[in-house]
Amino acid sequence: MNAALKWMPLVAALALAGCAREGYYDNRSVDYAKAEESEPLVLPDTRNTRRYRDSMPVPEAPGGFASQGEDFDAPPPRALNAGSGVSAGEVALREAGDQRWLVVGASPGVVWSELEDFVATRGLQVLSRNQQRGVIETEQGSIAVSSGLQPGESEVRCERGGMPEEGCLRAIERRFEQRSNLASATASGLATQGQMNQQSQPPRLEQQDGEWQLMVPFGLQRAWAELSAQLESDFAMQGRRELIEQDIASHTFLVDYLLLSERSRGFWSSMASLDFSEDMTRIRLTLSRQSDGQTLVRARAADEGNLQDNDARELLERVGGLLR
Repeated sequence: MNAALKWMPLVAALALAGCAREGYYDNRSVDYAKAEESEPLVLPDTRNTRRYRDSMPVPEAPGGFASQGEDFDAPPPRALNAGSGVSAGEVALREAGDQRWLVVGASPGVVWSELEDFVATRGLQVLSRNQQRGVIETEQGSIAVSSGLQPGESEVRCERGGMPEEGCLRAIERRFEQRSNLASATASGLATQGQMNQQSQPPRLEQQDGEWQLMVPFGLQRAWAELSAQLESDFAMQGRRELIEQDIASHTFLVDYLLLSERSRGFWSSMASLDFSEDMTRIRLTLSRQSDGQTLVRARAADEGNLQDNDARELLERVGGLLR
């Protein structure tokens, strides 16, 4: 074989490598190195402003943005089925002190229709019926439905003399458990829903006097009962977040939580201290009644120490997410 021909494959390979910019291995890393920003689009003043709005509006939030630094560790997304409240068509009992009620995964309009049918099939003597308030007064007591803490939920109460009627609650709970059509609203249910008061304001995070706190637009008993149920479900991850105890008398929860600052220490910080462990912090969540009927949630270290701003904010954001 001609000695010159032995180098032909290598020469061909080098040629292809040199032409990689135009071949299958196109390197586009410098395509936009000299790109310049163009002027923003400006709509004429004569436009119909009602036809134009922000495609992705960002709601206003009190306080400023917190600087996380280079070691910021975004919290993992919650699972798709890790929402708060009850699922569509389901029913759950809530209690706080001597108060008990049902949470139903259906709109108040749908539940109202079911309650009217319940009263009729039970043969209860109706004294008055107020569809706008969602209250049916009977000789045996009152049955009331109102919007729940979560969108698409309802709360049902049976009371007599200001105290919950256990037999009535159990009977309604069994009825809802046997019904399979609560998840889809009927036409009459949708019409009724529009006449009932709906709670649409979500919990909001605020910063007062340098301290992050969560304002919940519900009464103390409702907020306590719902948060108790949600913490029992969500704060059950060993080594990350755990519900230790709860005290309804003082309206407090004691939790162990892996704080944001601990999760985001970073590799080099751990190398410097030769400590790669992640330690949870014991935190006390305290609920307090506000004069306007809302509930305030504060987070403080159980040993009375102060939490870092970012830690308190991130924890309260998770708690608020459980009540949305």
